[in-house]
Amino acid sequence: MADSKLKLPFIDKKATEETHTDVKIHTKVKTQREYERVSDAVDFIRVIEKHGDRVAYTYFDKKRNLCDVTYAELTEKIKRTAAGLASLGLKESRVAIIGETSVDWVASYVAVLANGGVVIPMDKELDLHEIEGFLDGVDAEAIIYSSLFNGKFNETKANHPSLKRFIAIAPDDAELENEKTVALSDMLERGDKELEKGFTLPERNDRERLAELLFTSGTTGTSKRVMLSQKNIFSVVTSAAATVDFKPDDTIVSVLPIHHTYELACMLAGLDYGMHICINDSLTKVLKNFQIFKPTGLVLVPLFVNTIYKKIWTEAKKTKRDKKLKLGIGVSRTMMSVGVDKRRELFADVINSFGGRLEKIICGGAALNPKMIEFFESLGVSIYEGFGITECAPLTCVTPYYARKYGSVGPAVPCCQVRIADHETPVADYSEGEIQVKGDNVMLGYYEDEKANAKAFTDDGWFRTGDIGYKDKDGYVFITGRLKTVIVLENGKNVFPEEIEEYLSNVEEIAECVVVGRETETEKVALFAIIFPDLTKFPENTPSEEIKAKIDESIALINKALPSYKQIKHTELRDTEFEKTTSRKIKRHLVK
Repeated sequence: MADSKLKLPFIDKKATEETHTDVKIHTKVKTQREYERVSDAVDFIRVIEKHGDRVAYTYFDKKRNLCDVTYAELTEKIKRTAAGLASLGLKESRVAIIGETSVDWVASYVAVLANGGVVIPMDKELDLHEIEGFLDGVDAEAIIYSSLFNGKFNETKANHPSLKRFIAIAPDDAELENEKTVALSDMLERGDKELEKGFTLPERNDRERLAELLFTSGTTGTSKRVMLSQKNIFSVVTSAAATVDFKPDDTIVSVLPIHHTYELACMLAGLDYGMHICINDSLTKVLKNFQIFKPTGLVLVPLFVNTIYKKIWTEAKKTKRDKKLKLGIGVSRTMMSVGVDKRRELFADVINSFGGRLEKIICGGAALNPKMIEFFESLGVSIYEGFGITECAPLTCVTPYYARKYGSVGPAVPCCQVRIADHETPVADYSEGEIQVKGDNVMLGYYEDEKANAKAFTDDGWFRTGDIGYKDKDGYVFITGRLKTVIVLENGKNVFPEEIEEYLSNVEEIAECVVVGRETETEKVALFAIIFPDLTKFPENTPSEEIKAKIDESIALINKALPSYKQIKHTELRDTEFEKTTSRKIKRHLVK
């Protein structure tokens, strides 16, 4: 692996060659991708069936025994599920799925698509009334649910205006007393009979029609309902397989919520490869599970990466090996600069804490501090960033494994184009503006919401992501903020809080932070940093005043390096973590 440098702009400057600053590039040998292109769900089933007796999934049963499912068994389950749904009159119906990650969840998802139906993945953390409201709003006809929801849908079964069938993955006896309820096992038996009668999946699906409905974050009143086609879904699966540094012999652990498009797209790409996917059953046991599953790769959001980073340093300090770790990182970087790679030997203890085989992490869903990439690279674990949004199924950009630029989410993936636009007009490289996307991954639109659709697309048909950034001369995209979070100061300057938060994330005493604009006695809009401190960095019972003083010292140093209008003027500590979505993003709208 080699390092090189490229001149790039400081993010708040207009494009001139003189304003460029150094950004590191890590290069690797480009290798052949081992996957097949897939066009729709039926095609996807055909491809994964070829993997035969390879293990597709490993998971824990209720007694925490490990269970394996081969690709042949997975394919058979998908076909049985599709036939079973057809036997219940749900062949081309709108079917919701809710519950924790499982083989049954994935098989149900693919089966609904293969049947030509509309699949509706649901967040299992939602309030029951929200679930009912969401499903009523899209006329869902059936729901497949895990044992987490046994007993919770009793009133729903009696009163819901659109749901007619309730398919329980692991029902108890009471669950089956309702006539609208069928056990998944019984439905699969019905599917067997249909297959014996000659049931077959269609040769092709209509790739352009509605195939999936997703809900953006928000309540039933504010959430948008995203419509995806099979072209959207599987163009992303193929693009992910074409651009990510995974191979059939890799093992990954599924950690993120399965209903989230990012996790699901990566999982489907993994199945296309023929990879071994292990299902994590508990966030509290995730590090223990890494020891069991021994992953070579992970798909994570920045919060998980930051948590792992802090655990590494906490453990190093606890065992008085932090100085040795710092020294090792320096030695590692020096050796790498002359082409000698001894990282996995130098940091064997750290790598072994993740099972001993971890080589790469795919990170998306939010901005990642480039410092994390540098740190993990020093240990021998490569992090590859991507950029996506639900409305793009979700992938738009991925940093190439063979030429990563730190701080960039990479160029557009093969199924789309990305441009930087300012007031709907594409501008030159290095100029900051809204990131806009056009391609096979872009949604059909928002369900029954013409007003939102009009706002979502430009006059020439590009989707407005609402994210702000710039693109360099090589087409690499750099994200600097979001339109919806921008803070407009009295002098007309725009401040993107995400940029300031990235600086603050380098302060080791800060666990989490959100930057907001507030009115004060002297300023109409002043920058406040709302901080949840990392209490492990302080002696027990340290007074909050001392904690704040220490953090303020670090922020004062950061302010010296920032333009005056971007400087944090006020700090405020909080006692608890910020409320987060199930994909571990801070709910910014709740922070005032």
